[in-house]
Amino acid sequence: RVLSLELNKDRDVERIHGSGINTLDIEPVEGRYMLSGGSDGVIVLYDLENLSRKPSYTCKALCSVGRSHPDVHRFSVETVQWYPHDTGMFTSSSFDKTLKIWDTNTLRPADVFHFEGTVYSHHMSPVATKHCLIAVGTKSPKVQLCDLKSGSCSHILQGHRQEVLAVSWSPRHEYILATASADSRVKLWDVRRACGCLTTLDQHNGEKSKASSEAANTAHNGRVNGLCYTNDGLHLLTIGTDDRMRLWNSSTGENTLVNYGKVCNESRKGLKFTISCGCNPEFAFVPYSSTIAVYTIFTGELITMLRGHYSTVNCCVFQPNFQELYSGSKDCNILAWIPALREPVPDDISEKSPPQQHLNPAYEDAWSSSDDEG
Repeated sequence: RVLSLELNKDRDVERIHGSGINTLDIEPVEGRYMLSGGSDGVIVLYDLENLSRKPSYTCKALCSVGRSHPDVHRFSVETVQWYPHDTGMFTSSSFDKTLKIWDTNTLRPADVFHFEGTVYSHHMSPVATKHCLIAVGTKSPKVQLCDLKSGSCSHILQGHRQEVLAVSWSPRHEYILATASADSRVKLWDVRRACGCLTTLDQHNGEKSKASSEAANTAHNGRVNGLCYTNDGLHLLTIGTDDRMRLWNSSTGENTLVNYGKVCNESRKGLKFTISCGCNPEFAFVPYSSTIAVYTIFTGELITMLRGHYSTVNCCVFQPNFQELYSGSKDCNILAWIPALREPVPDDISEKSPPQQHLNPAYEDAWSSSDDEG
């Protein structure tokens, strides 16, 4: 299904943003509601479900935190994320040096955390049951952990030398956090340990001579501005401004040496890329100028480039239930990429086989009723 992803001409996402879209997130509970954050501080909440049941439809914006909203972010929203366990709450962070915790129903902040520098990235663990920590990457080299329960920045992880551009919790172990920095390093932390990071990823797997001019234990030869775990948490994918993407074994910290070729990365801030879920093999979707490059994670093959945006793509998010992709761009548009319908099957075959075999389940769910299907 991922191999047949194409720009869907029948599905639009209502255009609300008047400036570039930096970040998207689909809630993991139903996979139905999507958040977007724009470079003008605006946040929009969409319903992706096709309530009209018509083949052509527009995903409607249900509500937004617009420019006139009293609590709107003053500058660019860099990250939005749903609370992983229900849709009653979501989070947003911005270049205005704040992280806001929003009540979805009232569209008012329940809490606001202030930082000394620009906030590039934040993340809540998708699997945590014993803590409510939000990891925050800012202009400071210190990684901040904000506790939703106490409302305070509970502790700080020290070890990076420059700004922290991306943070991501492991989807496998609730206390393990990965952070990526402009200092070329990616660090893995167990946040229960105060004494420093567990490991610093080394692109050379420890084999480079100490006499070399290159700094030891760097993940990339440039700023590392993108991080994404595979869904089983066993591997970590990183992207740097050295135009390289690397796949790491997250338990040993080893560089698996998969070669993706040149992965053009001109972003001066965090790069929001994503990994498929429930596919075999799994794919990475990487914003690549005005397109999205699709790679197979374990072989490094560039499968296709998804073309449709008019300007730089800043973010993409995967909807696992229907294997769909949504992307946001500087052109103010959110595009939906949907697996292509299969060819219709001749009548004599369809009697023997159940009808769902020749109709893509994504479409079936969305707008055909069982009576008119055969």
